[in-house]
Amino acid sequence: MRARCKQSGATLVEMVVSIVIMSISVTAVMMVVTQVGRHSADPMRRIQAAAIAESYMEEILAQALIDPDAVETGGAETGEVRATFDDVLDYHGLSDASGARDQTGGLISGLEGYNVSVSVTAVTLGGYPARRVDVSVGIDADAAFRVPLTGYRLN
Repeated sequence: MRARCKQSGATLVEMVVSIVIMSISVTAVMMVVTQVGRHSADPMRRIQAAAIAESYMEEILAQALIDPDAVETGGAETGEVRATFDDVLDYHGLSDASGARDQTGGLISGLEGYNVSVSVTAVTLGGYPARRVDVSVGIDADAAFRVPLTGYRLN
């Protein structure tokens, strides 16, 4: 007579439990991968926005503190465009909402999604007249994203 062999293996319940555990593990890993992928561009955007702000700030601080034409209006004089700005206060209220622009006003390719705003206020530092320059760069796709930069121009 034949001896009956005992078979060993996994039951249906054990298989279902193992599939559920693996599904939960895979879902957790995919959630982490998705979260990392969603925020992986943030550092690049922040660095690019900071570079745009620094570029604008450098351009502004290179201008004269007081209008060389002795006609101060608190902003750009009539007929002036960015390419002809000749003092720091001309930049007050500058808003490039349709993308970062170069000094001549030309749109910079690849930076169309950024928006830049500039505010210039008169201050006194150590008894000397100065201008506080605030440059703020944001991204059209994220209203909460802003990179502010503040500088001062003295005589």
